[in-house]
Amino acid sequence: MSQTTEYRGFRGWLYHQLEPDARDGRLSPVNAVIVILVLLSFVALALETEPTIGPDWRRGLYLFNWVILIVFAFEYLTRVWAAGEDPRYRGIGGRIRYMFTPYAMADLIAFLPELLVVMFLPVEGNEQSIMLLRVLRLARLLKIARFVPAFGILAAAMKRAGSQLLTSLALALALVYISALALYFIEGGIEGQEEAFGSIPRAIWWAVATLTTVGYGDVFPITPLGKVAAGVIAIAGIGVVALPAGVFASSFSDELRERSEAKARRREGPEE
Repeated sequence: MSQTTEYRGFRGWLYHQLEPDARDGRLSPVNAVIVILVLLSFVALALETEPTIGPDWRRGLYLFNWVILIVFAFEYLTRVWAAGEDPRYRGIGGRIRYMFTPYAMADLIAFLPELLVVMFLPVEGNEQSIMLLRVLRLARLLKIARFVPAFGILAAAMKRAGSQLLTSLALALALVYISALALYFIEGGIEGQEEAFGSIPRAIWWAVATLTTVGYGDVFPITPLGKVAAGVIAIAGIGVVALPAGVFASSFSDELRERSEAKARRREGPEE
């Protein structure tokens, strides 16, 4: 029996609409609306930082934020209630366990602090505090990650390539330190270079900018030996950037292929 027929009554229907696991990861119309509201809340947050926005638009954004907070508060309470359809979260103890799951905690953080501040503090004089709390909306990205299968594929690919990515990170950090050490000894004692290369921590900034191929140009070697070393380090930086990208691309490709093969086997299963 599929999961779509296991849940009865209004709460069962609601659970089926709200929980992607109950729909084999498919996005329900209710969750599609939630995803759209999450994206719109990010747009509103960006617009609120624009100083040229007029007072009428600001009032509209303020009301929209209220609507967003109320909707997400109602959604959170609804999810807690509907979670009782899952045997793991039945009863009061089960609901409390659900409330401490990562997704439920993210849902709570995304609206409760801002809602409390907006309810009990005046807006005037507290704009900066309210804006900082609205940054907590980033927790809603976990909603999108849960509802959109593409994010699940990315997470699985990163988990698959975890050890290789850690190896790449260790190699990159070692190269940054060695590069900073080299330029410290080559350039650190040169007059005028004390600020940029007078210590290893100072030289690390140059090493990071060079190895990541950003190259701000705010600090640079001036001696012939320093320039030669910088050229070698810059070439090595190409590999440092390319290595984790290649590892992740390979892992992502393997994950897509395996999911495609698994989907094909599920389709062929009933016919055999």
